[in-house]
Amino acid sequence: MSFIEVNNLSKAYRISKRKSGIPGMVANLIAPKYERKEAVRDISFSIEKGEMVGFVGPNGAGKSTTIKMLSGILYPDSGSIKVGEFVPYKQRKKYVGNIGVVFGQKSQLQWDLPVEDSFELLKAIYSIPDDVYRKNVDRFTEMLDMSGFINQPVRQLSLGQRMRADIASSLLHSPEIVFFDEPTIGVDVVGKEAIRKFIRELNREDKVTMIFTTHDMQDIEKTCNRLVVINDGTLIYDGELNGIRSLNGEARLLDVFFSEDTAVAPIKNVQIIDIDNRHRQFVFDGQKVMINDLMSELLKKYNVKDINIAEPDIESIIRKIYNREKVLA
Repeated sequence: MSFIEVNNLSKAYRISKRKSGIPGMVANLIAPKYERKEAVRDISFSIEKGEMVGFVGPNGAGKSTTIKMLSGILYPDSGSIKVGEFVPYKQRKKYVGNIGVVFGQKSQLQWDLPVEDSFELLKAIYSIPDDVYRKNVDRFTEMLDMSGFINQPVRQLSLGQRMRADIASSLLHSPEIVFFDEPTIGVDVVGKEAIRKFIRELNREDKVTMIFTTHDMQDIEKTCNRLVVINDGTLIYDGELNGIRSLNGEARLLDVFFSEDTAVAPIKNVQIIDIDNRHRQFVFDGQKVMINDLMSELLKKYNVKDINIAEPDIESIIRKIYNREKVLA
């Protein structure tokens, strides 16, 4: 049996529906009306111990609801979840000692206390043994380069420093599974790479199971080897990160730089992505559009400085899935 087993999971919400204004408010008090919103519909997947999985979907797709059920915050309406020996929503008090959660937009650190004092509070909350606590603090301080700010109040830290401290705090009790929610949001390029490197090393050394929900596909591409895509409450892809490229057709991408600001006219069966006024990407299905014909048309009509053939990035592929368009890669 896999470490995480999700079977036929469903969850719906009752959403209040009322007209605007005072008359609508009064009518709602007398005879409230609701509509049923299916957030998650009959999804199933499994995750092995030590896997790093990207769990993505547009806003309102149902991914946050799924993660809340996996973390034990919400009860499913139907279906089942098993994480190791736990059923999260039935054994929450015992279960939370085995999970870690990192929220990019929220912090579990105490704003006015030094970072290490916040760590001490978490040590007491999780009843972490002295030797385990000291070992983890020393190890994470070195791996995340926190020695220069571990004794500073959290309010004085940069966003990148705070995120590193938050990630360390979520791992002090040596959890078996960690949920990352936008772990690098707002962090600069150097800080992002430091966080990603730490995550990869921790997974490799400790076999911690990690699930990422993020809109930054670079986080997923540089850490995960598996991708789960959810849209409109249903699971629409579950497989290797690179496997999503083969969902449909033979995709091609032309990366074109123009010698001057250029307005490009629409081209049949070609998606044009505007990078800037002198840089466009042309995504197309090689079975429908001949690459030589497209290149000839561009070279004939426009003043092209440079042109390269590449593969569409995974983010553009997933964007097409979200929009229920034909996947071109």
